[in-house]
Amino acid sequence: MTNTKRTARITGLAYLGLAITGFLGFLFIREQLYVPDDAARTAANLIAHESLARLGVLADLGMVLTQAVTAAWFWKLFRPTDPVAAGSLAVFGLVNSVTILVGTMFSATALDVALRADTPSADQALLLYELNGAAFTLGALFFGLWLMPMGWLAIRSGFMPRPLGWMLQAGGVGYVLSLIVAVTLPEATGAVSALVVPATIGEFWMVGYLLVKGVSDRAAAAGPAMPAQVATV
Repeated sequence: MTNTKRTARITGLAYLGLAITGFLGFLFIREQLYVPDDAARTAANLIAHESLARLGVLADLGMVLTQAVTAAWFWKLFRPTDPVAAGSLAVFGLVNSVTILVGTMFSATALDVALRADTPSADQALLLYELNGAAFTLGALFFGLWLMPMGWLAIRSGFMPRPLGWMLQAGGVGYVLSLIVAVTLPEATGAVSALVVPATIGEFWMVGYLLVKGVSDRAAAAGPAMPAQVATV
């Protein structure tokens, strides 16, 4: 295995870890605990399922770690192609990692507050969970910005299929637009969900390609500085 393929597969493993922890923490566990606009039920869920809530905090911390590691390894993979674009990819990924960390701070504090079980604790726990959601929502800006250079570098490097790069770029634009819609038209949840579909497709495609293929065989043979004109398969 060439160094480039090894770097690509380590990047893919880190990206897979980000996907798994993201699904487990934000999309699954959080949905079991947080009840929108219902402070009493949210607090009751946190108290009754304390172990699950703590697992959710650990999953979110896993997102922080894997997002940072993925950003660093993408930089290593794409730096020979364009150090500025690769640096932008890494920076946006690291900023998104910090955004997730802020959101995790709110959810962890919500659990501690709910366990007090006093009169104001339920309302405070609900507010903290809403702040957690706001952090993830606003983090869509940096997540979209990280997908754009990722897609451009996938095309420019010659490492990966061009349609993958285009899909990632479309996904990045979609994420940024989804944030604008979420802020200006909070009831348009269907539009928000539709706008992030290209990103979801592109990310799963990227993870699969990195893990299975690594980089295209001809790109790996030519070295990391291979021109973008070389076809990818």
